[in-house]
Amino acid sequence: MKAQIGIIGGSGLYDANMLSNSSKIVLKTKYGEPSDAFFVGTVNDKLVAFLSRHGQGHRIPPHELNFKANITGFEKLGTKRIVSCCAVGSLKDDYKPGDIVIPDQFIDLRKSMNTFYNTGDVTHVSLADPFCPEIRDALMKTCRKLGIGYHDEGIYVCIEGPRFSTRAESRMFRNFADVIGMTGVPEAILAREREICLAILATVTDYDSFKEVPVSAEEILRAMKESEEKIKLIIKEGINEIPEDRNCICKEALKNSKA
Repeated sequence: MKAQIGIIGGSGLYDANMLSNSSKIVLKTKYGEPSDAFFVGTVNDKLVAFLSRHGQGHRIPPHELNFKANITGFEKLGTKRIVSCCAVGSLKDDYKPGDIVIPDQFIDLRKSMNTFYNTGDVTHVSLADPFCPEIRDALMKTCRKLGIGYHDEGIYVCIEGPRFSTRAESRMFRNFADVIGMTGVPEAILAREREICLAILATVTDYDSFKEVPVSAEEILRAMKESEEKIKLIIKEGINEIPEDRNCICKEALKNSKA
């Protein structure tokens, strides 16, 4: 069973009820077990694979996610395109809670190394433009079609977590990024190393720690729950806008990458 399109469900988006006629598939990979079982079904007659990033019930914290196993699981299912749903904190006043952001760049401040090329051949994959332009275009076109406001660019700074930022860190991050998260960047790196297209569909849930009232986990989950139906609608309609044939940088990411 091959699913050309994958959906990674983030905080607040745990189940695959957007799929029709879905089947549960449990996979094991050489990197261990993915976060949960995959569900493969149809959305608008297209075969789609869904994975809950943190597992059912949000049981896996961000710093313990097996990103390699998750991306490899999609690869084993034949997935060529992934929409990664993420909850993010805002670092700018005009990126408000409830807003949709489709990032175009990231800054990686994690300490851990997530790469498929830490051993063996020396391989350097370019991430100058880290997110698939074709999926980003499809998501933006869908938001316009549905009349849903969105930010068509944004720099996503990734921290390791699981803690939130100090006020000093948040003020520093505001100088060079628009939103902050803990999960989207490892996925983008690993997907590009496997020549899989990936773009982030982010929901702003809070103002990080630079406002008077700092962020809380309860606030994030409440905000994601309020935006859940909007995210599902964008995905359902957006899948129709993703082209069948790939004419993007992602599909040839390994070309000229060997040292």
